[in-house]
Amino acid sequence: MSTPEHTEHSEHSEYIDVETGKMGMWLFLFTELFLFGGLFIVYAVMRARYGEDFHHAALELNAFIGATNTVVLLVSSMTVAMSLTAIQKSQKNLAVGLIFCTLLLAGVFMINKYFEYGHKFSLHLYPGSDVMRNLPKGEIMFFGLYFLMTGLHLFHVVVGGILLTIVMLRVKSGKINKEHFLLHENGALYWHLVDLIWIFLFPLLYLIT
Repeated sequence: MSTPEHTEHSEHSEYIDVETGKMGMWLFLFTELFLFGGLFIVYAVMRARYGEDFHHAALELNAFIGATNTVVLLVSSMTVAMSLTAIQKSQKNLAVGLIFCTLLLAGVFMINKYFEYGHKFSLHLYPGSDVMRNLPKGEIMFFGLYFLMTGLHLFHVVVGGILLTIVMLRVKSGKINKEHFLLHENGALYWHLVDLIWIFLFPLLYLIT
């Protein structure tokens, strides 16, 4: 039989673990923001130097696909936030369904990105191609940054999808519930980061021409 002191110590240890988990996730998110922030600075410097070349290169991007993916990610952020609210209200089935919707939207994003990349490859507009080597230096820089930043973001989408799949399975099994939802909360935070980064990428690459 547990003594009151043991119970208090256990509850205090759990509280420390939760707070540490949250703090660790926020620190990780800040490092990710610094990573992309550095790339945004490089983009700004190169755009100021090769403004006309960046303008011509940006015309090759499909703003409709970019806008569609923006809407997709915004809706997915809403569904993952709603899933967290649902689990806090002990609505397990609703939480599972909302996470599944988030994963479907992530799939739509990746399919759109597949077709977008496919179009660029069909035009031989990718780093190292013969066409790219003959472009002005500024256009080479633009497409290099385009593939680097959107490719890195796509990698984060895949990681986020894997994380949310784990969360969904744990919610379904009951391991994540009203009392224990730290992984769910951290997964939602990570997905919001993915959305936030794209909100900056979309206008920088697709709209500012």
